[in-house]
Amino acid sequence: MESKKSDKAKLENYSKLFVQLGLVLSLLIVYFSLEFKFYDRDISDLTGVTSQEEVEEDIPITERLEIIKPPPPPPPAPEVIEIVEDQTEIEETVLESTETDESEAVEVVDISDIEEVVEEEDIIEEVPFAVIEEAPIYPGCKGSKAAKKKCLQQKIRELVNKKFNTGLAEELGLDPGRKKVYVLFKIDYKGNVVDVRARGPHKRLEKEAIRVVNLLPKMIPAKQRGKPVNIKYTLPITLDVQ
Repeated sequence: MESKKSDKAKLENYSKLFVQLGLVLSLLIVYFSLEFKFYDRDISDLTGVTSQEEVEEDIPITERLEIIKPPPPPPPAPEVIEIVEDQTEIEETVLESTETDESEAVEVVDISDIEEVVEEEDIIEEVPFAVIEEAPIYPGCKGSKAAKKKCLQQKIRELVNKKFNTGLAEELGLDPGRKKVYVLFKIDYKGNVVDVRARGPHKRLEKEAIRVVNLLPKMIPAKQRGKPVNIKYTLPITLDVQ
């Protein structure tokens, strides 16, 4: 037996109404949610709870100060000062009068009997030319210390080139090539050229080099620490033998 239902009892007929009611209900919930007001609660109303305001404190910028320690106090003086007697006997110097009277005889001293004492000069024996403070001054050289030193070397080379017999090397029959003669001499504390020595490929070349160097004029002597000194000088002479 089939059950018969009325068309009014079907819920499908009221679906649109349910949708509309749900929509209206949702809108009401949203509206009341937006209109609802929240109020700040005062904490001071709570019993036993007190509020404190935050105090902003300005912290000053400080500088690091260096602590200067006072100097230590002087040592304490001795409580008792002992006085020690000086037992050393001091001989008094008696100054006698130098005046003479008529009764005293005056001794006459012969001047020829007095020996003259000559003080020796404190002279440095030898100083290399490279480290001398003030080089010897060749006649005619002027300017600063460096200029005078350079002028001295130039003048010595010019005299050697002018006076040296260059043809002597060819006369001796030496092998072709470059030959060197080394001349060593001193300029003493009086400015004179002394102790001239030479070393070369032949004795006659050595003698010729010594002869030419001895032609150097007298100079103003070199000085070291403001005092005249002797200096050592080395002069190389180069010869081209054809």
